Amino acid sequence: MASNPTSAPVLFDRALLRTRLDRAQRNGPATFLLDRIREDFDDRLQAVTRSFADVADIWTPGDLLRKPLAGRFRSIVRVDADASEILPLQPESLDLAVSALALQFVNDLPGVLAQIRRTLKPDGLLLAAMIGGDTLTELRQSFAAAEAECEGGVSPRVAPFADLRDIGGLLQRAGLALPVTDVDRVVVRYDSAFALMADIRRMGASNILIERRRAPTRRTTMLRMAQIYGERFADADGRIRATFDVIWLSGWAPHESQPKPLRPGSAKASLEAAVKQAKRA
Repeated sequence: MASNPTSAPVLFDRALLRTRLDRAQRNGPATFLLDRIREDFDDRLQAVTRSFADVADIWTPGDLLRKPLAGRFRSIVRVDADASEILPLQPESLDLAVSALALQFVNDLPGVLAQIRRTLKPDGLLLAAMIGGDTLTELRQSFAAAEAECEGGVSPRVAPFADLRDIGGLLQRAGLALPVTDVDRVVVRYDSAFALMADIRRMGASNILIERRRAPTRRTTMLRMAQIYGERFADADGRIRATFDVIWLSGWAPHESQPKPLRPGSAKASLEAAVKQAKRA
């Protein structure tokens, strides 16, 4: 049977993701990013004047909707991450869909956003936070340099992350109105690259790429990676920096009450006239 050329490439082993998340919960998760997102999420949602009754939390590793915020809603459905990317939600059943630290591990992000759009009632809101941009760029560069030096080649170590501009386009492609995206850059300092990698494991976020290297990394490569990391990305006190870019995204299911863009040619004044007026002023 011929392959479907329009299907999304499978980059992530989502069954392994579920295993890693479960292990992180058992061993004591690292929650500093989720805690920050939860606080920011509360502020963003409080700024929305619209009321929400039926809500779904999609794949968040942990508890995003805690009391007293959860008291605003009539019902909350939690969708746990699994190997599937099919959302078990009915069309037009939600006023609000939320997600934190999950969408970066989706193989078919356009498809998932389209599914979320279908689950929203008219004027329903998607509010999510995902890892993207230059997240873990220091670790990526250090591993690449160490492997090239010690092993003569580079293997996939850190997942590719979506760019802010790409996310805005995907929201529009999914049919969401009034899309908004922004980035919260978080720089965390560690005693060593190994302490950073321990936190990544405690987030359940270690390498789940399908094309990941399966053989254990050589000890000499790991030590050289940590040395390069310290040489390139350490502060004066010797502690290293790790970048996490949290991309916030929101969009609304279309509704007649929402602002509409002006039709081409309907503006009351031209840009040329506005520029001339500014020069006279």
